[in-house]
Amino acid sequence: MVNIEKYLGENSYPGRGIIIGRSGKNTVIAYFIMGRSENSRNRIFFESEGGIRTKAFDESKLSDPSLIIYAPVRVINGMTIVTNGDQTDTVYDFIKEGKTFEEALRTREFEPDGPNFTPRISGIAYPDGTFKLSILKSDGGNDSQCVRNFYEYSSPLDGRGRIIHTYKQDGSPIPSFEGEPVAFALEEQDIDSFAEKIWNSLNADNKVSLFVRYINREDGSEQSRIINKNV
Repeated sequence: MVNIEKYLGENSYPGRGIIIGRSGKNTVIAYFIMGRSENSRNRIFFESEGGIRTKAFDESKLSDPSLIIYAPVRVINGMTIVTNGDQTDTVYDFIKEGKTFEEALRTREFEPDGPNFTPRISGIAYPDGTFKLSILKSDGGNDSQCVRNFYEYSSPLDGRGRIIHTYKQDGSPIPSFEGEPVAFALEEQDIDSFAEKIWNSLNADNKVSLFVRYINREDGSEQSRIINKNV
């Protein structure tokens, strides 16, 4: 397992990232966004319908909303969906129809933003603390071939989290994340301490927003925190 502060602190541009894990009685979920362009950095998170949405911080500077305005987090039937794009709605709609996380994402592919072809990363946390993660990415920058990877954690260990993010590191074009979601030690701590640790580990120039949610598996109660660089 990696040290999450060191892991994030040594990467200037992991892009957008999803964390899911188990800490004591809590299922821990986090989602962060970063940006290099003015359009990407001009965003904030706000609470909406049990989850969150993104919106422009300064509407006058919004140039292209297609890939930056979406609902990263939605909740249905006790399940929390978290993604880096509008595939959140795809997963939500499929589950509402009695279908699965995997079925939903098999209808989607990476973002049409060549030459980066940003991967679509997605996660779902179930009331019992089990969870799944996924990444949809181009096959080595080939815009005609989508690789879909799914990871199911049916017996997640206490004190362990997993992180998956869009980019391996900064670059031009930006290389996609490689390998299995990375395991890290998730010490039992309060939500504010955890949120602060993740936020402070992200590159100061490129970080934009962070959402963290703790879900108590015993009674279903939730705590959520949002940190926006633009305030």
